[in-house]
Amino acid sequence: MNRQAQGLFISGDWKRESHGPLYLQLQTHIEKAIETGRILHGDPLPSEREIAAMTGLSRVTVRRAVQELARRGLVVQKPGSGTFIAPEMQKVEQSLSTLTSFSEDMARRGNSVQSRWMEKGIFAPSPEETMVLGLASTDMVARVSRLRIADNVPMAIERATISTRFLPDPDLVTDSLYAQLDRLGNKPVRAIQRISAANLGRTDADLLEVGEGAAGLNIVRVSYLQSGKVVEFTRSVYRGDAYDFVAELKIGNNDDADKAQ
Repeated sequence: MNRQAQGLFISGDWKRESHGPLYLQLQTHIEKAIETGRILHGDPLPSEREIAAMTGLSRVTVRRAVQELARRGLVVQKPGSGTFIAPEMQKVEQSLSTLTSFSEDMARRGNSVQSRWMEKGIFAPSPEETMVLGLASTDMVARVSRLRIADNVPMAIERATISTRFLPDPDLVTDSLYAQLDRLGNKPVRAIQRISAANLGRTDADLLEVGEGAAGLNIVRVSYLQSGKVVEFTRSVYRGDAYDFVAELKIGNNDDADKAQ
């Protein structure tokens, strides 16, 4: 067992740091230990049984504190391996004014990019896909779903749908969907993107290596060709602790500026 982690719980300091329910006191103590560097990013925590023995708390109380830390993304629970302090996350700033792919964003920052494919194939469209993409009843769609990873950290889950008129063979998509669409002469030139906050469900949380219920961003993007036709319908889930979306706002004219003051 990590001696520093052991001392953290045996000292009894956690009982004097805050008030309220015991699980919340323990949770606050661990959070402060992470903030002050008493335990480091990537370090393992003792097991629930060990923490319970060192603190005199019940395992139910310890479990509740650790689960809340996992939900907030401060620790990562790995089945069969234990609980670890989450790696330090450097947030990525992504502009909302430029239409780029994940691969392009990461390449500009010098990050290594990987994709773990979850789905790739030709399917009959769902009612939502038919409506958004403006499909006929006989049309088929290509779906490419993947986990996007930068510098070995899972960052986002992308689930893209494209009419087979624009992407007849999804197996040709290797690293960048937009690069393949560009080769086919079907790269989008503009998009409408909607972003909403979400708490991650277990499936997406496990893929992104955060706790169930952790903060995430749901992003729905509809992309268009120069002709105005819809080419892409993508639903993505991003880690809330990894991304900041930035938009530049401009005041249209002097009259508007005067009214805004």
